[in-house]
Amino acid sequence: MFDISEIMKRTQQVSEQAADSIKETFEKSEEIVSQIEVPNSEESPSISAAEVEEQIAANTKRQVEILGQILGTDGMAQMAVNEELLQKMVNDKVAEATASTAENLMGQLFGEDMGVIAAALETLEMEDADEEEKLSFDLELEERLYTTLEETMDRLEAMPEPEPIPYQKDDAKWGQFGVLLSGILSTLNSHHLDRMDVEEHIPVMEQKIVSLVRRSWGIDGRSDLLDMIRYLAQEGYILRYQLYSEAASPEELMDETMDEDVCESTSRAWRFAQRYKSRYAPGFMAGWDIGRAAMLTRWGCYLGWLTESEAVGILWDISQKVVEELHSWREFSQSYLFGGLMWKMLCGDSSAESYLGYIADAATNLLAGKMEQDGGQWRACPWPAQRKIGFTV
Repeated sequence: MFDISEIMKRTQQVSEQAADSIKETFEKSEEIVSQIEVPNSEESPSISAAEVEEQIAANTKRQVEILGQILGTDGMAQMAVNEELLQKMVNDKVAEATASTAENLMGQLFGEDMGVIAAALETLEMEDADEEEKLSFDLELEERLYTTLEETMDRLEAMPEPEPIPYQKDDAKWGQFGVLLSGILSTLNSHHLDRMDVEEHIPVMEQKIVSLVRRSWGIDGRSDLLDMIRYLAQEGYILRYQLYSEAASPEELMDETMDEDVCESTSRAWRFAQRYKSRYAPGFMAGWDIGRAAMLTRWGCYLGWLTESEAVGILWDISQKVVEELHSWREFSQSYLFGGLMWKMLCGDSSAESYLGYIADAATNLLAGKMEQDGGQWRACPWPAQRKIGFTV
């Protein structure tokens, strides 16, 4: 008899090995391109093969370190098996390209994929925009941001949305709902929303995402990722907003280790919580916490830090939490705006107004956009109706 499970397992192994080989080829090629200084064509029309080989050798150790972080033990073992063949492939490509100008060098190494890579480099820049020069954060700006928040939330509240529908415990719609909880960040970064993988497995994109997760979140692998997802699902800004709401003064939230900037940020966030605590309970922050947890889950799966079955399980768990607190995609997007502004208050980031605009535009596209233009995904997947009797999970 045929063992279907064994066949599928072997097929998956072959697929992974092929993907790793392609990944290695592109990463080596990209590293070569980034490190080679192409001379001015008027001064030196070509690069010697010996010089290129020296540069390749110098980069090998660093390449292995990067690959080890991304691929893990199994990937490293496969890389070692294929190294000799892959090195020959890369060297052949370099030999063909060394007599070219910079433009031709890139073209010969990457061919038609260069357009894809160039496009990839333009994505995931939302976090980088936060590093731009900031205006001074004063009380006048705070009031303007409150007005912007409230007006934007009112606009979202007025948008049409299908009525929530009941989901059975084993309903396949839960899988898509979990992915769509990452909808705002996914839309801002032009990620896929019809599958678990956020992007095609292009090496440059993989490195871009791992860099984003490490730089912006301080997450350096599976353990850090799970800790952050657990924090967002169990504490997050729900707890922080509650603590700031209950504090009688901002000084209750401070200690002697805080510098002046941190104290100012704490005071801003305290004023935010005091302004809204009678209108929004801490649970209203669920969209902000869970939306980011869902995005981290998908990024972690894409990078191989989580298996797909683990990611599906995490998305299921956090889906149950968010539907206990919120009742529609509109409310979810309002929560994301609300939490996003408190975060900006704590960061002292005066670009908060444009950030709120980005979030509102993404939510509008998810609710009202046209499916043929990669929009309307929330509209196509109605919010789960709350059940009178909860699941046993």
